[in-house]
Amino acid sequence: MNFDKLFHRKGLGSKKWDEVHLHTGVNADDALPMWVADMDFQPPACVIDTARRVTEAGDFGYFCRMDEFYASVAWWQEARHGWTIDPQWCLTTFGLGNAIAITLQTFSQPGDAVAYFTPVYHEFQLKTERNGRTPRQLPLAKEGGKYVLDWDAYDGLMTGTEKILIISSPHNPAGRVWNRDELRAIADFCVKHDLLLISDEIHNDLVHPGHAHIPMAVACPDILDRLIMMNSASKTFNLAGLRTGNVIIPDETLRKRFAHAIGALDMSPNLYGVRMTEAAYSPEGAAWVDGLCAYLAGNAKVMAEGIAQIPGLSFMPMESTYLAWIDFAGTGMTADEFTARVRDDARIGASPGRPFGTGGETCLRFNIGTQRSRVIEAVERLQSAFKDLQ
Repeated sequence: MNFDKLFHRKGLGSKKWDEVHLHTGVNADDALPMWVADMDFQPPACVIDTARRVTEAGDFGYFCRMDEFYASVAWWQEARHGWTIDPQWCLTTFGLGNAIAITLQTFSQPGDAVAYFTPVYHEFQLKTERNGRTPRQLPLAKEGGKYVLDWDAYDGLMTGTEKILIISSPHNPAGRVWNRDELRAIADFCVKHDLLLISDEIHNDLVHPGHAHIPMAVACPDILDRLIMMNSASKTFNLAGLRTGNVIIPDETLRKRFAHAIGALDMSPNLYGVRMTEAAYSPEGAAWVDGLCAYLAGNAKVMAEGIAQIPGLSFMPMESTYLAWIDFAGTGMTADEFTARVRDDARIGASPGRPFGTGGETCLRFNIGTQRSRVIEAVERLQSAFKDLQ
């Protein structure tokens, strides 16, 4: 795969490109959309060829052989993450956002509190509120320029109304890969406060060289009776439009409750999502991901080196994902001021940090899951937009 080859998505109905003005306010013709977590790479040939075969077969009726799909999920988890699972533990939802919402509705009641470590993926709070639950923010601390868990503070923030903890592993927006000790501490916290744990591991495959993702179920197998694992091929292979998420629940009691909720909603997976995920979860897909992770690490290096040349801006070291987290606090500007420069002068559509919760107020998130030339251009635009600081 030539990750440097430009993929022109504008005009194809891509939300990232065709709605950048609606979501970020950047109206320029040469806008660089770096907001939503959606890459500008086509998936590997094995995935595209599978989509073509399904289309050419012309059979879009009810389908079967879901056992093959779940077997591919199990193979991928074993081969890529060292997690041996029973395919019967797997359930399928319309993406992981849908899975989180179903979990909230199934395992908590309106008014119950849902906790998460902030700043974090803004949809955690939005889904909590949409479902009539109460957000409980547990702010992360900074140590050595990266986020760490602040256990001295968290017990005092709990009220006893919390029923669920959601974690982002690896972490969105900062790209932290939680180590085994950190995962152990999270598990112990859930036991102490009697919390169901949702481990959203949608970025689990996008780990940069030199780092390793550990599934929560591998790190802490003693908490399977309160653990719901979630992952998907969607971020890894840029298949989010297929709306196919994997919910893996080892505990039979929890799994039956979740399966009942899916059945009550009459949910079932779609043909393309199943077949293309099967194709992605293969040796050919694995080789493509290895190349992708190395390329993303190169993009992170370019971005970090460029941001380092702008006084007042701080780039959080990336261990995973394609989401760069940049802090503008050192500029002394308000959020409106530095956001305006990025939006109007650099003409870059980035994600504002405030919706990510406490700790994100002075930050912007930039999606660098794109061709290197575009990352270089983004750096040059930012340097120009803040040239008076240099």
